[in-house]
Amino acid sequence: MIKKIAFLVFVLVSILDIVGIIFKVPDLIFIFKPFILLSLLFLYSSSVFVINKWYLLALIFSFFGDVFLLYSGQTLFIMGLVSFLITHFIFISIVLRRIQKTSFLKIISSVIPFSLVFLILIFGLKDALNEMLIPVIIYGLTISTFGTVSLIDFQNRKTKKSFLMLVGAIVFMISDSVLAINKFYNATHLFEITIMITYIIAQYLIYRSMVLEEKGNN
Repeated sequence: MIKKIAFLVFVLVSILDIVGIIFKVPDLIFIFKPFILLSLLFLYSSSVFVINKWYLLALIFSFFGDVFLLYSGQTLFIMGLVSFLITHFIFISIVLRRIQKTSFLKIISSVIPFSLVFLILIFGLKDALNEMLIPVIIYGLTISTFGTVSLIDFQNRKTKKSFLMLVGAIVFMISDSVLAINKFYNATHLFEITIMITYIIAQYLIYRSMVLEEKGNN
């Protein structure tokens, strides 16, 4: 019962935030965006018996990232970037713990697609990034690594939890790529909507993967 309530709260809060973005209602965004990760944290804690403390920490840093990015200004943007950078480091650590042995071919086949996306994005945005070039490169390398290790894990296991983590990583990368394009190259209202929808989907998919892991479900 508590899990159902938590899920409904997560869905409702997410919808209200997206509605705020679609109809350009700042009050809705400022009220409900911080509660997306808090409600997901509530949903996670009500879905498992043993909480993964590392994942819990990732949700907390994601929450702070959301709050920092609510406000304008380069300093707060960098603080948001650092918060999500730490989040992705934690995600990478979680996935690496799942990987035991793998082949060189699987590593190469996992590195190539995410590296290509990263390089295309950086070369496309480098002239617009200016002093943000290095921070964005570091962040881009980190989330690309998250995608890479998730693909390695999926190639090794081909389980539901590894698939959900992989898709979550890919959708997260899409969200962050659109965010970078929107902020540094061409800001559009459609991009703002896309960023939040893909972000929520990514976080939910990763949550589902973590629930399956706690339940010992392959």
